[in-house]
Amino acid sequence: MNIKEEIKKFFKGDVDDSNETLDKYSHDASVLVVRPLVVVFPKDTSDVQMLVKWVNNYNTNSESQEKGLGPEKLSITPRAAGTCMSGGAIGESIIMDFTKYMNVISKVEKVEPFQITPKYPNAHSVEISGTAVVNPGCFYRDFEVATLKENLFLPCYTASKSLNAIGGMIGNNSAGEKTLNYGKTEDYIKELQVVFADGREYTVRALNKKELYAKIAQGDFEGDIYKNIFALINDNKDLVKGAKPNVSKNSAGYYLWNVWDEEKEIFDLGKLIVGSQGTLGIVTNITLHLVKVKKASKLVVVFMRDLSRLGELVDAILPFHPESIESYDDATMKLAIKFFPDFLKKKGVWGMIKFMWSFWPEAYVMLVRGMPKLILLVEFAGNNDDEIKNEAKKLAKSLKTFDMPIRTTRNKSDADKYWDIRRESFALLRKHIKDKHTAPFIDDIIVRPEFLPEFLPKLNTILKEYPITYTIAGHAGNGNFHIIPLMDFRDENTGKIILELSRKVYDLVHEYKGSITGEHNDGIIRTPFLKQMYGENICNLFEKTKNTFDFQGIFNPGKKVGGSIQYISDHILKEAHTKSYKV
Repeated sequence: MNIKEEIKKFFKGDVDDSNETLDKYSHDASVLVVRPLVVVFPKDTSDVQMLVKWVNNYNTNSESQEKGLGPEKLSITPRAAGTCMSGGAIGESIIMDFTKYMNVISKVEKVEPFQITPKYPNAHSVEISGTAVVNPGCFYRDFEVATLKENLFLPCYTASKSLNAIGGMIGNNSAGEKTLNYGKTEDYIKELQVVFADGREYTVRALNKKELYAKIAQGDFEGDIYKNIFALINDNKDLVKGAKPNVSKNSAGYYLWNVWDEEKEIFDLGKLIVGSQGTLGIVTNITLHLVKVKKASKLVVVFMRDLSRLGELVDAILPFHPESIESYDDATMKLAIKFFPDFLKKKGVWGMIKFMWSFWPEAYVMLVRGMPKLILLVEFAGNNDDEIKNEAKKLAKSLKTFDMPIRTTRNKSDADKYWDIRRESFALLRKHIKDKHTAPFIDDIIVRPEFLPEFLPKLNTILKEYPITYTIAGHAGNGNFHIIPLMDFRDENTGKIILELSRKVYDLVHEYKGSITGEHNDGIIRTPFLKQMYGENICNLFEKTKNTFDFQGIFNPGKKVGGSIQYISDHILKEAHTKSYKV
């Protein structure tokens, strides 16, 4: 008798404990390896509910261990595409993969337009024009195909939208290129279906004060969650309010400051579920708001010789309300030049000629003005091509006082080459640097843009203390940068460097009152550093939040609370695994 056979007695979906499957699911896109006991693929919500109830019974029934089923305690780690870079999608017990069966898009429809204002400093009012109902296992690439048929899209998509799934976007509170204008995933949640620790599925949505009190009055498991979280927030009002990171986006910790809008008297538990990495409950269905696709776009490219005026430059750009302000550094550009043939593959002969010819303006800039330290991509979008061109011209004209090379792209293919470099730089590194692997662990830091001229040179000074290859790219409009070094995991010092460098970088982030993760979340790799960011008192509130939802600790343990430096050290990728490690 074993765990797999016991689960199969009530589980309609697939249950797999083969070595091949366990090896595959011991990885996500992080630097960690954690081998599970079994992987399950639920057919529907009832499978999820039954498994949660069974795990609860197992953990409280001493006879389970006497039967020789396995460990004293079991847990469930929900997983979608497995592209999490923080170790959020791996665990020691049961992995629940939604992509095989629970991947259905049940509805995409247009609605009477209405306005929302994302909880994002620079975001302005956004018109919602549609909704979609989807399972967490649906890949974004498939979701996008379905929404585009209705001329709609979800604007918080990530740079890895060809790989990631909707469930991961919910778990991590994802963001991407358009976040500057549209906000994060949390802003586009209409309703969630969630299985809580009692094994029942509940609808989670925004409630007014009357509805909140009605929930509390239920006196059942669901009502107690609402009662206890409401009390926790009110009893610690000033502490919670003061804990909110002073940056435009954040994925660290539990978002207690987002749940209760005292002014509007709206209580939204979904603001806590989103970004919780499946540690409070298991999301089974999602209703999302969608926006209309804009027909026209134009890219303004700024070549910065130094970073001293970066904050000032961003401040000058923001009033023009661009869709995005993205960036990459000189190391990324040099990488693109070095491995230029990779950009030509699959383009065909004529495509290769056009692509190579398109780089003559950049070549001229670099010959005359030298290699820029940072390249800024400012994208405008709208439904009127002439208006977009005029906005781009106005911006280019206003930025002339900065005395920096600026060019406005001629067409889509001219703009695409910049996005190719921005998105493909890490893939090029992985492919061309022999015997080294991507190591995301300081990959998502964020500080306010006005601090960047001081912050980035200090960051580079820290990074250059270590023998690592890296590039810096990210969302300059909000000060969120992605740094993924390449490291040799055969080197016994790699684990030590990861932990040492994490502390130093997070100390620097803390100095500038930033966040250790803007959009990639805590997972295993950052959870132990939350006390460094928030302090003891707030982390105690995080633990109380976890216990309110998950009294037995069965949902994705070791993330958000309960993590340790020792656990990271014990599970960092080792040489034996490097051949199968792919991201």
